[in-house]
Amino acid sequence: MTVCTRFAPSPTGYLHIGGVRTALYSWLFARRHGGEFILRIEDTDLERSTMESVNAILEGMTWLALEYDKGPFYQTDRMKRYREVIQSLLDQGKAYHCYCTKEELDALRAEQMARKEKPRYNGLCRSRTEPREGVSPVVRFRNPTEGQVVVNDLVRGRIVISNSELDDLIIARSDGSPTYNLTVVVDDLDMGVNHVIRGDDHINNTPRQINILEALGAEPPKYAHLPMILGPDGGRLSKRHGAVSVLQYRDDGFLPEALLNYLVRLGWSHGDQEIFSVDEMIELFDLSGINRSASTFNPEKLLWLNHHYLMNSDPAHVAHHLSWHLGRRGIDPTQGPDMVALVEVQRERCKTLVEMADESVFFYKDFAQYDEKAAKKNLKPASLDVLRVVHDELDKLDDWSSEPIHRVVLAVAEQLELKLGKVAQPLRVAVSGRAVSPAIDTTLALLGRGKTLERIGRAMDYIGDSA
Repeated sequence: MTVCTRFAPSPTGYLHIGGVRTALYSWLFARRHGGEFILRIEDTDLERSTMESVNAILEGMTWLALEYDKGPFYQTDRMKRYREVIQSLLDQGKAYHCYCTKEELDALRAEQMARKEKPRYNGLCRSRTEPREGVSPVVRFRNPTEGQVVVNDLVRGRIVISNSELDDLIIARSDGSPTYNLTVVVDDLDMGVNHVIRGDDHINNTPRQINILEALGAEPPKYAHLPMILGPDGGRLSKRHGAVSVLQYRDDGFLPEALLNYLVRLGWSHGDQEIFSVDEMIELFDLSGINRSASTFNPEKLLWLNHHYLMNSDPAHVAHHLSWHLGRRGIDPTQGPDMVALVEVQRERCKTLVEMADESVFFYKDFAQYDEKAAKKNLKPASLDVLRVVHDELDKLDDWSSEPIHRVVLAVAEQLELKLGKVAQPLRVAVSGRAVSPAIDTTLALLGRGKTLERIGRAMDYIGDSA
């Protein structure tokens, strides 16, 4: 049997952390077992589904490199098939029309709650043979009333639900549109999905879906229900905790590998190992390693992981992602220093690509003004001679690289009998506009001869005008 998993998000909002973890686990399980991974867009909620959400899902999957073997499939393209299945169930007596009105069902629910009973449909229309004038019926699945459903969950173990606890769920609304529990069953059946990995909020749906599958003469897939993700305060994960669109993590400067590494450990473990390449995830991932208890989202750990990946990834790969952030700042990355060299000098001090991009803007764009505090301390009349000598000596250089630049700065410090910082720091503020940058020789090498000499000259004019 070829393993087949799926990720089936609803495009009624953004693709968030919980959904991405589900997609990742499903993808890893399929990849490890040489199987197929399907992307299915469950867009039957026409009022809430949007193309913006669909595009965000597809863009997020692409950014994370969670490539799918089949799809994306859209449920709205499969309405004819759902109607055929519903009609077949009606013809076989495994489903029936229900003419109960909303008011009647609300009254039934209120009575049951008053008696402290579990609200459920009472099967009033199970035996109805005649239509009810003026009422457009829904279609309900005729759930077995005896026996039990056994779910051998691959995470939670054996779960047993008595059929007497399940009511006859609606599989088609009064307008004929199919409901979630019907469409998901038909899709999994038609697409050959044999392992369903999803959040534990679907546990209540599972016995119902198994009963529908058995009514269709199909063998149910194997299920694995993932425990929920909690916020740092122990509450349900929300936007303030980090349950934002996965693309927000891209926008905030995280590498996709760092996010995947963080998420794979958010509910799964392999010994005490913390750092996993994608290839290691595929090799080692197994459902038996998933914890049964809820996991807690820790943004600080994600930030730590991101810095680790910035430090240890191929700088060319980091540069590829950094270029996107520079582009968002109106910068053409080709009009400046070598991107790989830039990453190598910036990554130690930066935890995110956003920080790296912000710290690198001065290499590409002239700044409008100096940092006030840095200028006051370093661009003062006493610095004018320092900058003039540095400018003249740098202008003589034939080899514009770090080592010769470093020798010039040292020589100027010795010539003027100053500590190195008294030369390097005014120079740094002159070329970057602030008090912090990579090592001064590296900074000037990356900035280039023309911009360096021009900015030193501008700083000298600034000092002269301020005097």
